[in-house]
Amino acid sequence: MALSRFCIGRVLWSVSLGVLLIASERSRADADVSDQAKQSQNPIADLISVPFQNNTNLNAGPERETLNVLNVEPVVPVSLGSDWELITRTILPVISEPPLLRDGSRTNGLGDALFSAFFSPRTSRGGWIWGVGPAIQAPTHSDAALGNNNWGLGPTFVVLHLEAGSPWVYGVLANNVWSIGSSRSSRDFKNGLMQPFVDYNLGHGTYLVSAPIVTVNWTAAGSQQWTVPLGGGVGQIVHLGKLPVNMQLSGYYNVARPTEGPNWQVRTQIQFLFPK
Repeated sequence: MALSRFCIGRVLWSVSLGVLLIASERSRADADVSDQAKQSQNPIADLISVPFQNNTNLNAGPERETLNVLNVEPVVPVSLGSDWELITRTILPVISEPPLLRDGSRTNGLGDALFSAFFSPRTSRGGWIWGVGPAIQAPTHSDAALGNNNWGLGPTFVVLHLEAGSPWVYGVLANNVWSIGSSRSSRDFKNGLMQPFVDYNLGHGTYLVSAPIVTVNWTAAGSQQWTVPLGGGVGQIVHLGKLPVNMQLSGYYNVARPTEGPNWQVRTQIQFLFPK
C-alpha cells in the first residue's frame, strides 16, 4: 500500500511539473510574440525588417477607377557605437495608375524611391524614442506618368512612445521633400507627409492599429493640397517556422482629398521581421 501511494505521488508530481513547464513555455512564447508585435510597430526598431505594404485606392481619377500602390520598404539598422544608431528605410513603390485623362490607358511600373535615414539614440527616456535625419527622393520611375525627373531632398523625423508593460504604442512620422535640380521635363515639387499611428496590443501578437498617411502637395491650389484619411484595422504576428511575420489589414476614408483623388483606401501589409 505504501509503495502504491509512493508511485501515485511520483506520477502526480511528474504531471504537475509537466503542466508547469508547458505553462511556463507558453507564457514565454506569449511574451516573445508580444514583444515582436511592439517591435513591428516601431518604425525605427533595432532590427532588420522587410514590409510589403499594398494600398488599394478606390475611385481615383476622372473615371473613378482603382489606383494600386505596393510599397516595398526594407529597413536596415546600422550601429554607430554604444550610444547611437542609424536606421535606414527605403520605399520603392510599384504602381498601377488609372488614366489621368478620359479615354486614356492605365500605367503600370515603378515610382520614385524615397530613402530616409534616422539618427536615433540607443536609450529611451520614459519610453520616448525619437529619430531625425534626411529624406532623399530619387527618380527611379519607369514611366514619366509615375514620377518626377528631379531629385528631392528634405528633413524627416519620428517620435513615439513605447513602454514595457503598456499595451499602447503611439507616435508620428513626418517628412517634407523639395525638388532639387532643373529638369525641363518635370515640374518642381514640394510634398509633405505625416503618419500618426496608434497601436493597442491585445496580447498573443494581436493588436488594433490606426496609421493614416496624411499627404500634402504644397504647390497645388488650396482645396487640392491635402489628402487626410481616417480609419484603422487589425494586425497579427504569425510565424513561418521561426520567422516572425507581421500581417495587417486596415481601411481608411479620405475626409479631405483633391477633386480626382480616391475616397477609400484598403491597406494590406506583410512584414518579415529578422530579430537579432
